[in-house]
Amino acid sequence: MLSDYLPIIIIVILSAGLAFLMVKLSTLFGPRRPNKEKLSTYESGMEPIGTARERFTVKFYMVAVSFIVFDIEIVFLYPWAVTFLNLSKEESVYSFVVALIFIFILVAGLIYEYLRKVTQWD
Repeated sequence: MLSDYLPIIIIVILSAGLAFLMVKLSTLFGPRRPNKEKLSTYESGMEPIGTARERFTVKFYMVAVSFIVFDIEIVFLYPWAVTFLNLSKEESVYSFVVALIFIFILVAGLIYEYLRKVTQWD
């Protein structure tokens, strides 16, 4: 069983090792010429105003969570859509009903967010 995953484990170890090696080599051999301009804070080409410790509104986080939820929805629905045509009639009906329930729950959450005016910036 573990031998089935051995190539994947080897690739992960090699890629992590290569990434670590590249970062270390760039710090060892890269140019080091710091000056006042390079060490200053950079925010989209503008001088920073205020502190970096400002609070964000809860709506910012709600929009971010909504994006993640609907992004993961696609991750779950894509394999379902790919295998749907290869299922038997009984399996396809059951699978379709389960997918409809899943989509209904997500749409109910979207309607709830809309009614709570999460997507509107004041």
